[in-house]
Amino acid sequence: MKLHDRVAVITGGARGIGLAIAERYLAEGARVVVADIDAAAIDEAVTALGGGERVAGIRLDVCDRASIDAMVAETVRRFGGIDILVNNAAVFDMAPVLEVSEDSYDRQFAVNVKGAFFTLQAVARAMVERDRGGKIINMASQAGRRGEPLVSMYCASKAAVISLTQSCGLALIEHGINVNGIAPGVVDTPMWDEVDALFARYEGRPLGEKKRLVGEAVPYGRMGRPEDHAGAAVFLASDDSDYVVAQTLNVDGGNWMS
Repeated sequence: MKLHDRVAVITGGARGIGLAIAERYLAEGARVVVADIDAAAIDEAVTALGGGERVAGIRLDVCDRASIDAMVAETVRRFGGIDILVNNAAVFDMAPVLEVSEDSYDRQFAVNVKGAFFTLQAVARAMVERDRGGKIINMASQAGRRGEPLVSMYCASKAAVISLTQSCGLALIEHGINVNGIAPGVVDTPMWDEVDALFARYEGRPLGEKKRLVGEAVPYGRMGRPEDHAGAAVFLASDDSDYVVAQTLNVDGGNWMS
């Protein structure tokens, strides 16, 4: 019960890695807010997590500052404060560099960078006001460690998340707030079926081939699963990580070493 009675907000928490972390946090004793833009998915997630007084679903659009502020206020009203933030909400797109649209650029940076930062800022303000410290975990990606020819904007946005983790970690530790990150590799979620379809389009591959190839290339021997990231998320949210500051932990089966 490493997170007994702590309050955790997980953005993009209604599916995939976010939902897996929510399930593990509950098992570790936390109270969890599933914050997501998809109201129907929130209801399904809360039901899947067992409902009850320890789980709340709050609709959140990380591109809307008013929505972020409302989510923080509602969480504080219901649970008394926020101890943990998992900044997990993100979007993905890909295209050859010569074909990247301004809309695609704006959308990825609005959600993955601007949304992550201003959610972090709003939660950090609430943590500072409460004066009990806290843990903030930004979900980055192995894509933020390197460039990829078809994924330029997503790679750049996740590199920005890693950089923000470093800067915010240094800025907030004086308030007892640890900011760290997790960089997943290739993870078998429904989103990867969409990614596979985009690779099929741009690389002329049969559907399913890219997903199979990237899974085979992971040193561990398979693609990651959402639950593979929950242990790292518990560690970074617990007292065990008190001396870990401004780091981004690779959880990718050995794909990237840094």
